[in-house]
Amino acid sequence: EKLSVLNFPFPYQPYNIQEEFMQALPTGTGKSLSLICGALSWLTDYEERKRQEAAALLQEGEEALSTNAAQSSAVSSSAELDWITDFVQKKAERDLVSKLKEEELKRKKREERLEMIRNNVQLKYAVKRKSYEEDEAFKLLQLSKEEQVEATGDQEDEELIIAEYESDDESKIKTEKDEDDELVEEHVTKIYYCSRTHSQLAQFVHEVQKSPFSKDISVVTLGSRQNLCINEEVRQLGSIQRINDRCMEMQKNKHEGVKRKRGPAKSVCPYYKASALQQMRDVVLGAVHDIEQLLKLGRETHSCPYYSTRLAIPPAQLVVLPYQMVLHEATRRAAGVQLKGQVLIIDEAHNLSDTLSCIHSAELSGAQLCCAHSQLSQYADRYKSRLKAKNLMYIKQILFVIEGLVRVLGGEHKSGFFVLLGTEMLTINNFLFKAQIDNINLFKLQRYFEKSMISRKVSVIYLIHTKTVNTEKVLSASPMMQVEGFFMALTNSNTDGRVVVHKQGASSVKFLLLNPAVHFAQVLEECRAVIIAGGTMQPVSDFKQELLFSAGVGEERITEFSCGHVIPPENILPLVLCSGPSGQELEFTFQNRDTPRMMDETGRILSNICNVVPGGVVCFFPSYDYSKRIISHWEASGTLTRLANKKKIFQEPKKANQVEQVLNEFSRCIQVKLGLTGALLFSVVGGKMSEGINFSDDLGRCVVMVGMPYPNIKSPELQEKMSYLDKHLPHSQGRSPGQALIENICMKAVNQSIGRAIRHRGDYSSVVLCDRRYSRPATLSKLPTWIKDRTTTHTTFGPAFAALRKVRNITGSAELLGKLYF
Repeated sequence: EKLSVLNFPFPYQPYNIQEEFMQALPTGTGKSLSLICGALSWLTDYEERKRQEAAALLQEGEEALSTNAAQSSAVSSSAELDWITDFVQKKAERDLVSKLKEEELKRKKREERLEMIRNNVQLKYAVKRKSYEEDEAFKLLQLSKEEQVEATGDQEDEELIIAEYESDDESKIKTEKDEDDELVEEHVTKIYYCSRTHSQLAQFVHEVQKSPFSKDISVVTLGSRQNLCINEEVRQLGSIQRINDRCMEMQKNKHEGVKRKRGPAKSVCPYYKASALQQMRDVVLGAVHDIEQLLKLGRETHSCPYYSTRLAIPPAQLVVLPYQMVLHEATRRAAGVQLKGQVLIIDEAHNLSDTLSCIHSAELSGAQLCCAHSQLSQYADRYKSRLKAKNLMYIKQILFVIEGLVRVLGGEHKSGFFVLLGTEMLTINNFLFKAQIDNINLFKLQRYFEKSMISRKVSVIYLIHTKTVNTEKVLSASPMMQVEGFFMALTNSNTDGRVVVHKQGASSVKFLLLNPAVHFAQVLEECRAVIIAGGTMQPVSDFKQELLFSAGVGEERITEFSCGHVIPPENILPLVLCSGPSGQELEFTFQNRDTPRMMDETGRILSNICNVVPGGVVCFFPSYDYSKRIISHWEASGTLTRLANKKKIFQEPKKANQVEQVLNEFSRCIQVKLGLTGALLFSVVGGKMSEGINFSDDLGRCVVMVGMPYPNIKSPELQEKMSYLDKHLPHSQGRSPGQALIENICMKAVNQSIGRAIRHRGDYSSVVLCDRRYSRPATLSKLPTWIKDRTTTHTTFGPAFAALRKVRNITGSAELLGKLYF
């Protein structure tokens, strides 16, 4: 469905590679503005072609009817016309015309509705689907004090009783699904855009606002309650699970308020009102809003941004959302996201495989297992006289499985303490046998969890107990929710995952997904097209092998496009340092990197770089642990003081909410200079500043990479992943897939970090790779082409320092700064 001609509305004159990228992919997409303008150009072109085809078919049908009517009137009664054939043909033609008219009418109504939305006119569509979807949720949480339970009697306890669970019969499952579908508002053809972090989504929305489509396209940005809630009482709870539970509780309180006759009134959310949600939905679809603007709008209209945005999904033409909401089936279903026949853009996809694995993995601690068993036992004892036989049967099965998991950890379910040491890696089947739960149908248990909502009902008992002992603000997530997630993970195929049993310290069982393709296959099957985009996707062959080929996608269905960078060659200076100023060879292996001589040499390298590079220098360490150790060594040796005399020093914070503050101070220091020649930022590969943060212009005139950030190869999880790949993927160029995985994890992290500095055509920067192992051809080949082709390797420090001294300033002239420091 490529566009027939290259005609993409663009706010600026596009670069050649942007034009090539927009034209090359199935929906005409590229990066940033190219993604937006290319994809939306396709969407508008597609809708126009649909209108034209429908109109042509309608005209043909009407003409056929007219022709046949004329021919029939001209045929004499003596003609040997087969009147039965004639009748059937005319009926088919009339049915076709009727169907086309119906489709045209539906299209016009949809366009009128969207126009009404843009004009902020009250919609005729009520919140029917969401009301139905949340109806059961309103009955979940009954948070009364323990002493009030007896006083209120059966009326309140009734909310906690599981409805009779009749059957797992397939015909009933189908009927329930059909009824659900009837309540879902029709989805227009749309583009789903997802990325990893909310900051990346915000950047994308800002690009949409600058695009030529911003006035004509209906856009909605989705997020979690944690990001979109404006109720301060709920927001201050902190964790996502606490926020979710409190939100659901307040909704339930609202619906039971009119019936309540005894006891004190319970708090409700003032932002959850149907009319206000509808009104905000109209405003959301009428213009392009980012998360911050949605929060502001919600406070102004006294309406919940979380539920308003979900109501806006069906009529929206562009839906912007985080990875989790689109890559996890249950989350996708709960959010109302439908991929069937739609276009999905996955941006910043270099970590897509790891993201899928993390989303579909699950972990349970021994303490959580014991607590969940206690909760469910209390629930069953309390209501056993009022629960139906099938409910009691399933509850006993769940308790039996939990007891089996505890046995695997080597403890008793009545004890929260485990003493056995060691780690085991088991297949799913072996784990089920070891836990003696292989005779339990986990698929039926999974469906029972889903339909009965027992995890949330049981959590009420837990929350009531918590509130009796502590204060209302100390709401914890129910361990039963974690148990449900782990049970679901165990329904994966035996070959697709492993169970890691930790018996050391805090005991736990963890499901590790080895084959992310099994969950990505459904996304690929449902979507019209999937665009996987990233600035550093190398090596693409391994990516395709693990996620696409393994999911059943043939090579003929894949269109691949890659390009260089828009900057001139002279605007980037990538260097590989094999040794430092004193001649110390640079090889930051696990055995060498902690030695004083290696740390001292690294300090001398940074001192020299800070002496000649103006503006900002960003130094990446392979881990938080190593960053802490080397900085402590520099404090003791005086190296940190020497660095601070030249540039103001900043360190990446461990808390995500402090990142923006550090970046603002770092930026201000560089702009004001404060008597120094810029600032030095210590960061960590794979940390909060290695992805989604732009060190453009003076913020990043040099990026230093200390060592190679290889993952911990002794990790049992990583070893199992390597073993799985070696068994299921072909070897390439004499390397096993497991070995390739280690190298790819390292170099993808490096590429993401060093790519933070060059952000536009006029930008320039130097990249210093401190480790002789970067000079290996196999390693250099994993750098982005536009960096690899310009990289020079230096066996001694002198020539590298001479190159760094010729740093371009803002006017483009060369300036020589500083002397070599030994």
